[in-house]
Amino acid sequence: MPYKHNADRRHHIAKMNFRVTNWPEYEPGLRRRGSLTLWMTPEALAGWHAPRRKTRGGQPRYSDLAIETALTLGCVFGMRLRQSEGLMNSVFDLMGLEIPVPDHTTLSRRAQTWKLPAQRNPPLPDGPLHVLVDSTGLKVYGAGQWLEEKHGARSRRNWRKFHLAVDANSGEIIAHRLTDQGTDDPSQVEPLLSQIDGEIDQFTADGAYDGKPTYQTVLQHSATANVVIPPRSTAVESNGDTGPPDQRDKHIAAIAKDGRLQWQAATGYGKRALIETAIGRYKRLIGRRVRARSFATQQTEVANGCIVLNRMLACGRPESVRRQVRQA
Repeated sequence: MPYKHNADRRHHIAKMNFRVTNWPEYEPGLRRRGSLTLWMTPEALAGWHAPRRKTRGGQPRYSDLAIETALTLGCVFGMRLRQSEGLMNSVFDLMGLEIPVPDHTTLSRRAQTWKLPAQRNPPLPDGPLHVLVDSTGLKVYGAGQWLEEKHGARSRRNWRKFHLAVDANSGEIIAHRLTDQGTDDPSQVEPLLSQIDGEIDQFTADGAYDGKPTYQTVLQHSATANVVIPPRSTAVESNGDTGPPDQRDKHIAAIAKDGRLQWQAATGYGKRALIETAIGRYKRLIGRRVRARSFATQQTEVANGCIVLNRMLACGRPESVRRQVRQA
């Protein structure tokens, strides 16, 4: 599916063939993603219990590291809190470690206030970034859509909107945000970019982000950023009497002159397919729905899912090149 613009004649477009050039390194990385190799460093054992509290209030028994470890294992293996508690008990027994395991009630309560530490964020590569931004829907518990259509029952099912920013070069999720289903995409550009400390060279998103506010938000973060967003088919250039044409006006003029397909090739808009790949990877490996009930714990669940996905991706990445089609 190279371009949605060719939807009416897409069956005539030949499928692109790619070849993985680093298969000897990539294949062991795929196996490492499913490896059940756990170890506890002396630093982790020393930091398993929460430090003594010097203010008024109850004394927590487990540190944030212990809570994160249990929630991460549950996310990797698709387990609920009770099953995660049982898994950790079994692993610690096999390792001969006599340390307490957070119970499911503690995990549920602490997940509502857990925050991603700054040192857990993936290190950004040197140099300017090519940031890809998009959003997708994650299902929440409740009656299914089939039950609604079949029996007319009122459904409690709704959606959460998962906004994410991906580094185009590494494929890692460098920023994310979870909102309700009614939140529009352009309003989440600023919260996503606030999580990125590096300089942005190019910002690429689909037509849902088109508009002056998105351009202004990106340029406030990185003044020299190249913003690549396809304008709507009904978009018109702004009044040129107030100054030189901005980036959006240039995109509109280029599409009017050379066509949308030529504009996509010239601006590198095809890179946006990589964030679609990242979304598909998240839904295949982590899941298409959130299991937690409250919104706070759902945010924690999604944050852990991003950590797990980045760690799996770090085990091995494919390096693909396009095959040369031989003419008969």
